Amino acid sequence: MTAPGPSGTRPERFETRPPGRVARESAPVVPTGRALLRSPALRRGVVAVVALAALVGGLGLAADRVPGPGGPGLSDDGRVTVVVFTVAVSAWVFTRVDDTYVALGAAVALVLTGVLGTDGLFEALGDDTIWLLLSAFVIAAGVTSSGLATRATAYVVSAARTPRSLAHLLTGALVVTTFAIPSTSGRAALALPIFLCLARVFADRPALVRTLALLFPTVILLSAVGSLLGAGAHLVTSEVLVAATGEGVGFVRWLLLGLPLAVVSAHVAAEVVLLLFSSRAERRRPLRVGPADFAAESPTPVTGPLSVAESRAALLLGAVVVLWCSEPLHGIDPAIVALVGALVATSPRYGSVSLPAALRSAPWSLLLFLAATLALGTALTSSGAAAWFAGGLFGGFSGDGAAVAFLAVVVVASTAMHLLVQSRSARSSVLVPIVVALSPAVGVDPVAAAMASTAAAGFCHTLPSSAKPVALFANVTGTDTYTPRDLLRLSTVLAPVSAALVLAFSLLVWPMLGLPYLR
Repeated sequence: MTAPGPSGTRPERFETRPPGRVARESAPVVPTGRALLRSPALRRGVVAVVALAALVGGLGLAADRVPGPGGPGLSDDGRVTVVVFTVAVSAWVFTRVDDTYVALGAAVALVLTGVLGTDGLFEALGDDTIWLLLSAFVIAAGVTSSGLATRATAYVVSAARTPRSLAHLLTGALVVTTFAIPSTSGRAALALPIFLCLARVFADRPALVRTLALLFPTVILLSAVGSLLGAGAHLVTSEVLVAATGEGVGFVRWLLLGLPLAVVSAHVAAEVVLLLFSSRAERRRPLRVGPADFAAESPTPVTGPLSVAESRAALLLGAVVVLWCSEPLHGIDPAIVALVGALVATSPRYGSVSLPAALRSAPWSLLLFLAATLALGTALTSSGAAAWFAGGLFGGFSGDGAAVAFLAVVVVASTAMHLLVQSRSARSSVLVPIVVALSPAVGVDPVAAAMASTAAAGFCHTLPSSAKPVALFANVTGTDTYTPRDLLRLSTVLAPVSAALVLAFSLLVWPMLGLPYLR
């Protein structure tokens, strides 16, 4: 019998087992083939692969046998494009693989299969829209580092005396940032310190803090349509129109069409947020906030005279916007204007940021994604795949009222698309080529259809993962903001309102501004 241990207890049995047995039992467990086959994750993966293969095979067969709008089935290039496009969209919807990785993989697949030439892919990387966006990011880095945007916002909101006036003043300020910061995520990052200041000032009013937390991403997303540089999706839309019709939408025309919609939809959304998430008593309760309240969260002064860096940033930004708007007078391409502005913003004696630092702040993943989706959109149009998709999805539209019905379906589908594809640029690369391909067949102007789709796709508020600004303001350390249930409540009301506004502008307002929806 084994003697008791020093503490009077009997030793554990494993201490008397042979060392070899102990080693075998302590070795890591290697799953057997049978265990792997029983794994739920593996079964789900196999089902997904089989389903995707069946979908791709079915589409390939359909592309071969089903006639498109212009006659028989697709060419070989068209069938390959359909398969690659379907796989890319499936990866965007059903997997967690990075969107840029998927887009680049799809573009490379089109090159390897001969649908897209090597020059076509690399020319997309050198497209003037890429240079325009990159230069705009460099200018934005200079404006942000100068502190001009924070100071301007602080002075604007200091005029507020009630929650309603605060909400609409913030909305106006955020609409203006559409011309200074060329991405929704960049504007959200710029606005976050402003929100933190307001949350600290109104810490005793949690309902107001929640309302403001919802207001910022809502306005940022809906106001992006006001500028060609408001989102990368706008550049995708313009390039798809160039490939399909030979003419895109320039900065001035986009400003004329998009800014009125941005202003109206942003202020309507602000009112919806106020009515849904604040009581009447809260909205009537007075408030006061001054520029000094922002000093704690701002790395640059927000009171006193403008600094040299702020004055120069204001002058540079004003000059660039004026030159963009006056392109018909001087004929200088907006990309060249932006590039000159970027050089001035990073110049050793004038600029407030160095060129290497500004380039490090640029979202290179977004730029590569944009280039890849431009190549994918070009392939969809040139191979006939977009027209084939359009005939299958919207081929039933004909006769009287077909144009209005088509636009309504486009707006609704574009509004709901964020539930499947999170990236705004990816949504445009999926929808816009199809919409542009079919619109002439139902008597709709391709530019009007593309603008309606792109504007409607700006709504992406339903889930925290639907857009980066929504995710950013949903997870603010030390501050309670909003829950997924709040977002669902907001989107239930705001989605139909937003879609109705886009459709109203497409049918009523844009024709008065020179863009009739009928071809």
